[in-house]
Amino acid sequence: MIVEKIMKKDVIALTPSDIIKDALYIIKEKRLRHIPIVDEEFQLVGLVSDRDIRDASPSIFRTSEYKDDFERELGAIMKTEVITGHPLDFVEEIGAVFCEKNISCMPIIKEKKLVGMITGTDLLHSYVELTGANLPGSQIEVEIPNRPGVLHDIAGFFKKRNTNIQSVLVYPKKEEASQKILVIRVQTMNPFLIVEDLTREGYKVLWPNHPGALL
Repeated sequence: MIVEKIMKKDVIALTPSDIIKDALYIIKEKRLRHIPIVDEEFQLVGLVSDRDIRDASPSIFRTSEYKDDFERELGAIMKTEVITGHPLDFVEEIGAVFCEKNISCMPIIKEKKLVGMITGTDLLHSYVELTGANLPGSQIEVEIPNRPGVLHDIAGFFKKRNTNIQSVLVYPKKEEASQKILVIRVQTMNPFLIVEDLTREGYKVLWPNHPGALL
């Protein structure tokens, strides 16, 4: 999946000459956590967060004394070193950047212009869709050898039972480099016939591992 499929395209942006009061109003009214700052050509020049606004605003107990702070331009408080992405970047790669850089949003740039925004919440929603966790069904986890063709072999058990596969995830087994964990989301509420097939063929099923397991 590419970023263009999940990014927000109707981006609310301000300019460096807009003031803190404007940003504060938009953050409260639109329930935003970040506002990109652009120039007259809609090219990204900075980013302000709700925390930046709070830090630059006077205390609620002293607003009358420091009301001029609300008139400060955003150019004075915006962050100018902003990590950006492209609409054709893969969501998985963007997710890795979010984790590595510990960021919570990313402006998306195309031909030097701001075309979208993506947040940690957007990534979480896309993960739920990719895994099929938002659809009715069951999950099977099975330990498999790390060799070519094993996924094809496993898929044969589901074809035999005429069971539709909604999603497949594979991750390494940390204790053994020769093994991997295969997580399959299937469109059935009773996966135990497939579990029995896999077990009979010598595969180690990690979940569900007994008929009373929660699906």
